[in-house]
Amino acid sequence: MGATLLVSVLGPVISALMPANVRHGLETITADQTPTAGQLLDALILVAPILILGLAVQCVMAAAVYRLIFRHDDTRFGYLRLGVDELRLMGLTLICFGLAMVLVVALTMASAIVVALASIGGPAMEGFVGGVAWLFSVGILVFVLVRLSLAPVATFAERRLAIFESWTLTRGQFWRLLGAYTLALACIVVIGLLIIVVFFGIAGVIVLMSGGQVADISSFISTDGSSLRGYLSIGVIAYMVVSSVFSALYNAVIAAPGAVAYQQLLGHPPGQPLAAQPEAG
Repeated sequence: MGATLLVSVLGPVISALMPANVRHGLETITADQTPTAGQLLDALILVAPILILGLAVQCVMAAAVYRLIFRHDDTRFGYLRLGVDELRLMGLTLICFGLAMVLVVALTMASAIVVALASIGGPAMEGFVGGVAWLFSVGILVFVLVRLSLAPVATFAERRLAIFESWTLTRGQFWRLLGAYTLALACIVVIGLLIIVVFFGIAGVIVLMSGGQVADISSFISTDGSSLRGYLSIGVIAYMVVSSVFSALYNAVIAAPGAVAYQQLLGHPPGQPLAAQPEAG
């Protein structure tokens, strides 16, 4: 939790000290209006350092969970570090992101062609086929993501880039893995809702006792983000502490199912051969 708290503290510092052009790039990416391809590319170039930093933080947190499960004796720095294992996870993430984008583009083009052909049969047929094509595309994307979901775990455990080993390990295990991931996400949602209810309940009591109104609760944790001084309030600091607790729980709950599934499907400790099977008498 200390690491996630540090990240929560660094976030406002980075936000306050962020150059104007980088801030503009973030606004372009998060704007409601879809940017053009050129604008998106320029924005991504501007915010690349922040994206890389965020990717590094996520990989460090995931590697800490994997290290706890696979190398529990390696307790240096509380399982947290930035080394070769984390760099491999970062590289794997970028590769998988590229593959996912290729898959999304391919599915989008295929769906567009099918819908265009279906439009010959009229608007009703076009709408029906469009809905089916969308569901089919989502199903294919989810299927591929689940089948490749153990790639980060395998990469860490085997100390090498292991992109497609997950496809072999997860053969016939799609529904079990999907259920495990769904349950993990459901747990995170429940925990998040409980934390939100408790935190805003306490914040509401504090605001009302200080003479404020219910509408003032949002301002209790809000800041303009333009300077560090705006973050030095009880509400914002408390929110950062609560966020760090939730982030620690999130990283553990999200990363652990894949690591446990990998260990069980592998059938033996990572890096060790399968135990010799007794010969049939």
